[in-house]
Amino acid sequence: MPALEFHEVNKTYRTGGTDIVALDHANLTVDDDEIVALLGPSGSGKTTLLSIAGGLLTPTNGAVHVGGNDITSYSAKELTQFRARSVGFVFQTVNLVPFLTARENLLVVARITGLPSKTAARRADTLLKELGLDHRAQNLPTQLSGGERQRVAIGRALMNEPELVLFDEPTSALDTSLGEQVMELIRKEVKGRETASVIVTHDTRMTAHADRTIHIVDGRLDAGAAQPA
Repeated sequence: MPALEFHEVNKTYRTGGTDIVALDHANLTVDDDEIVALLGPSGSGKTTLLSIAGGLLTPTNGAVHVGGNDITSYSAKELTQFRARSVGFVFQTVNLVPFLTARENLLVVARITGLPSKTAARRADTLLKELGLDHRAQNLPTQLSGGERQRVAIGRALMNEPELVLFDEPTSALDTSLGEQVMELIRKEVKGRETASVIVTHDTRMTAHADRTIHIVDGRLDAGAAQPA
């Protein structure tokens, strides 16, 4: 069963009496254990697609399935539960809680999902060690480098053992060398857990770490995007 499916998904905004099409009849299938890079210029619809996949936005038309479940039929409460339990997010701006340590930023996810405290503590410590951050567990985000903050964000996204991990420009604030390291880490962690992921990027150098690259322009996905290559 695919981890993510889009079926004729549209997203239209009404602005000043004009319809703005952000996503236009998108069809997409992402298999389990597959990393898909979504490549396109600013304003092409990349973040809209990512937000719909993660249940942050609802489509105007069409159906979205995650793990076989049609999330377009979910209520607001069900979408909140879905985001907490089934999806991991890594945003461009990282969005770590500034007054929490690296370890606490991971543990806050466990509190939201109701994971038992001892289990959560073991999981957080394991993730931090895998990410090379066990020696930085008690540091605040301001005490971490850009690459370290990005690694904490990756660990936070994996805390709930999601079916799908969504990355929005994860390397945009990093130099090329550090960006390559982060992408290698993303691939290692996602593949090691057999988790599907979609990575939004405008940097063609980062697509080498994906299993497949899909181009998006003016809200339309390229031909062949519906099925893996």
